[in-house]
This record gives sequence, structure tokens and C-alpha cells, in this order.
Amino acid sequence: MTEKKKITVAFGDGIGPEIMNATLSILEAAGAAIEPDIIEIGEQVYLKGISSGIASSAWDSLRETKVFLKSPITTPQGGGFKSLNVTTRKTLGLYANVRPCKAYSPFIHTHFPKTDLVIIRENEEDLYAGIEHRQTDEVFQCLKLISRPGSEKIVRYAFEYARMNKRKKVTCMTKDNIMKMTDGIFHQMFNEVAKEYPEIETDHKIIDIATALIADSPEIFDVIVTLNLYGDIISDVAAQVTGSVGLGGSANVGEDVAMFEAIHGSAPDIAGMDIANPSGLLNGAIMMLVHIGQPEVAQKISNAWMATLEDGIHTGDIYQDGISTKRVGTKEFAEAVIARLGKEPKSMKKAVFAKAERSEAEIKKALAIKPRKAAEKVLIGLDVFIDWKEGDRDPNVMGDKLRSVNADGLKMQLVTNRGVRVYPDGMKETFCSDHWRVRFFDADDKSITHGQTIEILKQVGDLGFDFIKTENLYTFDGERGFSLAQGE
Repeated sequence: MTEKKKITVAFGDGIGPEIMNATLSILEAAGAAIEPDIIEIGEQVYLKGISSGIASSAWDSLRETKVFLKSPITTPQGGGFKSLNVTTRKTLGLYANVRPCKAYSPFIHTHFPKTDLVIIRENEEDLYAGIEHRQTDEVFQCLKLISRPGSEKIVRYAFEYARMNKRKKVTCMTKDNIMKMTDGIFHQMFNEVAKEYPEIETDHKIIDIATALIADSPEIFDVIVTLNLYGDIISDVAAQVTGSVGLGGSANVGEDVAMFEAIHGSAPDIAGMDIANPSGLLNGAIMMLVHIGQPEVAQKISNAWMATLEDGIHTGDIYQDGISTKRVGTKEFAEAVIARLGKEPKSMKKAVFAKAERSEAEIKKALAIKPRKAAEKVLIGLDVFIDWKEGDRDPNVMGDKLRSVNADGLKMQLVTNRGVRVYPDGMKETFCSDHWRVRFFDADDKSITHGQTIEILKQVGDLGFDFIKTENLYTFDGERGFSLAQGE
């Protein structure tokens, strides 16, 4: 008899308790060897004044079990509340979000019956770092942070996933034609890691046309790896075109802990009505069972679930006249799946989940970041950001005034507004907000010191300008570590 694995379970908000009860009843009937440790998260915790949405005792459970089955939660809008989903992923180092998107045609309506793709989304970085500032009356900033090790980790995970699951192709999606440094390092790491997997086909697509292709021709994709924001968007697009966002489950995987959930939200408008589809959370739980080494149980549940769909037992969100035979609620759908445990689908491809062919230590070694020599960093310039509305926002007034600033040869070179050069030789048609960037370089292209940058700020302040932020400009092994201005 398999020893029971203790897992952390959260019932969540809205429809969360209903779909979790349905899911756990199926797992129990299928013989899943699990021991749930129930924690409270989400709305009720927020209302107790805990702005993170999770109590310290819940973290203790997660650190102990290292496996989290979570129902959707409601994050209050505004008011300083941080998304618990994002907090959990980052706190526990759940760097890989895995979202399979498969068609179940004709039982689930789709125009793309051959779709069977998996999206591997980076889960910790990008704009989801949540670092935002209001810098002027008019301008707000959100920092997009992409790291080399973070990119390498998720790319390695995507290739290892493809290898372990007998997938043939990995597609990288970025916007590095515009964000040449942040998205650029992600694409670069993809190219470097791909060389270690010669048996796997690779390609790269710009995210805008790639999203259009997912919506129009999802069958051409196999495994997709991408950055956080793009992955969030395209996974919902892929889930929708394959049938329903309500069917999608996901895994959030880290080096030590993994979280499993539905990809949809808490749907408070239908809470307590016994009409929610538990399939998304159930598919997340199936992924969990594979993760904890119970693939046979996962296989039994997945096949019973597909057999239920084939028999036309459908919740209202996927009900189709002429295909469905019975409209059921949450509880009755779970009972229908339980009644079919041991059965397999007749027309859909049956689920087969194999145990990992390599040990946990071998997999961790394959996913490990490769050591590299740090680049030589040299400070060569300074960007000073200024809040300025005077002079009818004429960049020539600002630029001419800043010409006098000189810190031992460190002088102003240009002024930009929203990334576009407006001084010298700007165009009068360019609209200017109250947020300006002034770029300083040494007149003789020499390296500079922090003392010079401090002196620049003093002189800028003495001229009456309100500087709100600075960015040091570096080279790394002689390569420019900053973007040029538009028009520079």
C-alpha cells in the first residue's frame, strides 16, 4: 500500500469550496494516497487585516508538505492588497508555470480539434515584480525586470519538460525586436540552452504574431516557453480556443515546492449555485498526482473524466445541444466521474502518465544553472530623470539651461521625453509630458566615478530642477548595457 503523501489544501473563495470538494471526492474515490492539511487563504484572511492574504501558519504547512492544491481566491482590488497568487509563486520560488491546453473535440466545442500544446511560463520576474512608482503628476512607471539566471531556469525547464514528455518542438516567444535587452536576454538564453538538446526542434516568434497564430492555428505549436506577462495572456487564449478556460489546470513548480490550481478565477457571481465546472481544478490535481509519484491514479482519473465528457455529462459552461446528453451541476459532475473510474474514453486518446525515468537528483542536476564568469562592469554615464513643466515644456529651454552642468568632464548629451530625443535637434511635433530624461556622458568617452554622478545631481538641483530618479549607464565587457534613445 502506498504511503499517504501529506499535501496542503486551500478551499479558496467564490466557487473555490465547491470545486475543491468535488475534486477531493474524486481523488478519494480513485484511491489517491494523500493526506490533506487544510489552510485558510484569500478573502477571509484579507478581511482579518492580513494584507498578504495568507497567515504565517499556512506558510509553515507549505514548507512542510511542499505540495499545494489551491482553489481560486479573490484578491481585493486596490487598497494596497497584493495578489496572493503572485506572492505565493515568488515566495516559494515557483519559477515555472505549466499550462497544458488540449482539445477534447467534439465533446468540447472547438474549431481546432488537433490542438495539444503546453505553455511554460516564467513565473517570478517581468512586470509581475510589481515594482511601480508614480514619478510625476502625469507619469507612472512599472519596472520590467528580467534576469539571466531566471531566463536560463525557465528555458531549461521547458526543454527538460519536452524531453521527459516526448515532445518534439519548443517555441520561444518574446518581443525582442522592441525590448532588445530584457526580452533579448531571454531569447539569447533560449538559443544557448537549445544547443544542449539537439534532438528537439526549436524556433522563435515575436509575441504579437505568435498570439495571433495561437488564436488561428494552435495545432502548429507543441511546447511554448515565454516570459511572465506574455505567458499569462497566451495561456488564456490557448485555453479558450481549445474549448474553455474553465477546463484548464496548471502547475507552478519550483526547486522544492509545487502548487497546482485551475487557471480560472473565483467567479463569485455563481458561488454557492452548484453550477461551476470543477474540471480546471481536477486537471490541476491530476498534474499534482503525477508530480508526487502517483501517475497510475492520475491516469485513472483523467480517463474517467474524458469518458464522462464522451458520455455527454456536462456542466452548463460546456453544454452543447446535440452533443451533451445531460446538464449537471458541480456535485453531480463529480459523481459522474467517480462512476466511470476504471473506464477509458472510446474516441479520445486515453491518458498515459509514466513515472519519471530519472531520479529527482538527476532532474535537479539537468535543471541547474550553468556557472559563468561575471562580465567586467564599467560606469560610463548617467541618466537623470526630471519632473519639469516650466517654459511651456519647451525642451530647448530645459536643454539650454542644463548645458552649464559639468562634473569634471561629465556633461549633458541629450534630453528625451517618453524615450524620444527632444534636445538637441528635436522636432516640434513631439508631444512632451512632465517626465524627462537627461543623459550625461564624459566628453572624452572616459569612465566616470560615483563622485561625478553625485556632483551632477547637486548641480542639477542647484539649477532648480526636481530630479526624481537616476540610472547609471554601464558597459559589460565593453558592450553597452543600456538602450539608446529613439532618435539618438
